[in-house]
Amino acid sequence: MLITSYADISTERQPAGVAEARPSAVPNWLVHRPATSEVFLSSWERTGTDRFTVSLRWPENHPFHTALHGFRSPTLIAEAIRQAGILISHAEFGVPLGHHFLMSDLNYTIEPGLVDANDDSPVHIEVTCSEIRRRGTRFAGMTCHMALVRDDRVIATGDGSLTCTSPAAYRRMRGAYADARPLLPVPEPVHPSLVLRTDPSDVLLAPTRDPRCWTLRAHTSNTTLFARPNDHIPGMVLMEATHQAAFAVAGSTRLYPTSLRLSFDRYAEFNTPCLIQAQPVTRTRDNVLSLSVTGHQSGQRVFLALLEGIPVSA
Repeated sequence: MLITSYADISTERQPAGVAEARPSAVPNWLVHRPATSEVFLSSWERTGTDRFTVSLRWPENHPFHTALHGFRSPTLIAEAIRQAGILISHAEFGVPLGHHFLMSDLNYTIEPGLVDANDDSPVHIEVTCSEIRRRGTRFAGMTCHMALVRDDRVIATGDGSLTCTSPAAYRRMRGAYADARPLLPVPEPVHPSLVLRTDPSDVLLAPTRDPRCWTLRAHTSNTTLFARPNDHIPGMVLMEATHQAAFAVAGSTRLYPTSLRLSFDRYAEFNTPCLIQAQPVTRTRDNVLSLSVTGHQSGQRVFLALLEGIPVSA
């Protein structure tokens, strides 16, 4: 049931840069991001034995995590959830820098009416840790449950399970793939407008003969999705590919994802095409849109995503 990993970006501590009016970011090495502009958390504190509060730091004019139909990007909210889990693991559970994080699932639910893209009111993430695992005295993994709260109202929730492993153990597990790198060039993308993007480097889907099947593009010039050299395609890339597949299938319907259940079966490798397949969108009586998206390599499933959303008026 492995999955996708998030290795430490660097142990080199980088300067935060020019002082900003908004809260300063937590150290970028604590959330595995190479640049402060990619850090979406500003502080944290322990509030109970296995409970924590993390302050969210919305980005300003981010080139990738742009607003979607006037709401905050679901990928941005999922990334904040991901960062909070890694931050707590390092800062509170003592996971050494340089260890790898392997995630078997990542989920979110969003209240779209409460995530207006122009609302910069303070948001904090209430984190509850469960199923904490240790190898001897060393932290080995847990499940994180999170609630994003603004003005005492929950605007989104999320959860995910992670496992931590040492660099040596990770190399043994990855074997011949431990030094794998992307294959270039990548295939030509679908038109960016089909997946609600403007920059071709943000497009993760290349067309096939099937209008509901695409080849995943590992476009590593996108420094948000490919923040560092990696031996496999990162999990957040697969999440964004899921969103883009849903937008493509929705067509003229302005879809805003409100819920995603994403589970990983194995690593997405660079050395063979990864096919992204989407089922047709269905609509329930309460006007909720839903579909499933899968990724396959060499006939084996890499991930399964179950996505729900709402149609948004122009």
